[in-house]
Amino acid sequence: MELPFFEILGSAFGNVLTPYNLMLIAVGVLAGLIAGSIPGFTIAMAVILTLPFTFLMPPVEGLSMMMGVFVGGLAGGLIPGILVGIPGTPSSVATTFDGFPMARAGKPGLALGIGIWSCFFGGIFSAVILAIFAPALARVGLEFGPWDYFALVIFALTITASLAGEQLVKGLIAGCIGLLIAAIGEDSLNGVTRLTFGFDILDQGFSFLAVLIGLFAFSQLMGDIRDTDSARRPMALADPSAARVPHIESIRTIFGDVGNLLRSSVIGTLVGVLPAAGGSIANILAYDQAKKASRTPERFGKGAPEGVVAAESANNATAGGALITMMALGIPGDVITAVMLGALLAHNVAPSPSFIPNQPVLAYSIIVAFFVANFIMLAVQIFSLRIFTVVTKIPLYALASVILIYCAIGVFNLNNVTFDIWALFAFGVLGYIMKVLGFPIAPIILGVVLGPIAEANLVRAVSVSSDPTLFITRPWSLFFLILAGFSVLFVWYQAQRRTHRWTLAYPIALVIAISLPILMMPGTVRPVIGAALLLLGAFLLWRRWRIGWVLPTD
Repeated sequence: MELPFFEILGSAFGNVLTPYNLMLIAVGVLAGLIAGSIPGFTIAMAVILTLPFTFLMPPVEGLSMMMGVFVGGLAGGLIPGILVGIPGTPSSVATTFDGFPMARAGKPGLALGIGIWSCFFGGIFSAVILAIFAPALARVGLEFGPWDYFALVIFALTITASLAGEQLVKGLIAGCIGLLIAAIGEDSLNGVTRLTFGFDILDQGFSFLAVLIGLFAFSQLMGDIRDTDSARRPMALADPSAARVPHIESIRTIFGDVGNLLRSSVIGTLVGVLPAAGGSIANILAYDQAKKASRTPERFGKGAPEGVVAAESANNATAGGALITMMALGIPGDVITAVMLGALLAHNVAPSPSFIPNQPVLAYSIIVAFFVANFIMLAVQIFSLRIFTVVTKIPLYALASVILIYCAIGVFNLNNVTFDIWALFAFGVLGYIMKVLGFPIAPIILGVVLGPIAEANLVRAVSVSSDPTLFITRPWSLFFLILAGFSVLFVWYQAQRRTHRWTLAYPIALVIAISLPILMMPGTVRPVIGAALLLLGAFLLWRRWRIGWVLPTD
């Protein structure tokens, strides 16, 4: 006999909210925070290292601890990203765009406060969605084929234009350099080597973290200590009060931008649902959408709190989305949830479509543990953030030395090869030269992250069918390609919206265009939404025709 939902939920809370279990979650959160805050030490590695300690525990206790590591690791990446401009994990890349400039401007405490509260909100939002809509959302992820993934990545790559800002051409060149770096080495599907120029050492390509840390960390440090005076000063010339984390002001800031907070959390949850997408895409995608929706997009990249809110809320929201796919379908959303899936199997829990119906108490115990872990992560961060902000007072020459040693150790630990350390330094020099020449670094990272995903899915799509029309006849693929087209045009729309008439048609065309693939989707709800959007587009077109195609004068 099936148990009532609230009885299941009550049993799950009873399983998780024991003093011993809460202590295990806290230990897991602390381990995850430490791992996430060390560049090069990934969350997946932290989960793997913690897993053996849980083997002898009952499933609920062991998996609660693993949830703590997962949540703590996602949140830990923001600390080095904000304080020293080095993302602790790839899913915190976009956090550095505005978090680090805020720290440099003497507001490290506020930047950390905004980051941690945004993390907390994104995690709680996705936990609620996970509890309510897990089976339904997982079915959406199942609809995606390689054509749809390729279109999604193309949409994400259009962000390059937005991240480049006024340096559009240089940004596109930087994005192409990133794609070229990602193409070096063996083809992941066929094993064919490319761009190695006969050097066997390049057959495996470059480690993503070596490229990431080199471009972000080493190039930044080279610029910081370019002369004796700059090397002797601390990173932030702030008064002691700047090291205090103003939680009330942080909460006011993120809820003063609640639209951005909700939109980014939704993006993070939906991207997390998609297998193989994950936080690397979600935080950049949410950052881009926040910039496009902002009335002051020129502030982004210079210390805009909205950028930190978008990146961190989306980053943590991917965890709930990834857990939906993993628990309801047994498909990991990214490498971290792949390791988490291994942890579940190690505890004799086999996620599948029948897992939640057959073991509802255990399934909801995992969801409750994820929910509680976000609260514990918040508490641990509140008490420890003040310690981290002291870092900004250390002279740069000392800080740079320690960071470089940590980065080198972290990168070496990935594959135990010294080549990765040399790659880190080489990409650091490349990043420094590009910065001096005025090229943005973020599009290179975007190219390196998204290039392999785009290539793998394009090859799969072509292997399955030689019919290229599938890219526009499949609803999700068409949906993302339409968004990609409008995303590219958005740069010109934003620059010309009060000076050129064509910009009046942009939002109307967008509403009508995205209604078409939604109308094509199966089921009854989505076609109804598509029809409603089509009617809305027709109404906006009729109203514009009545008003006239006249530009606003104010």
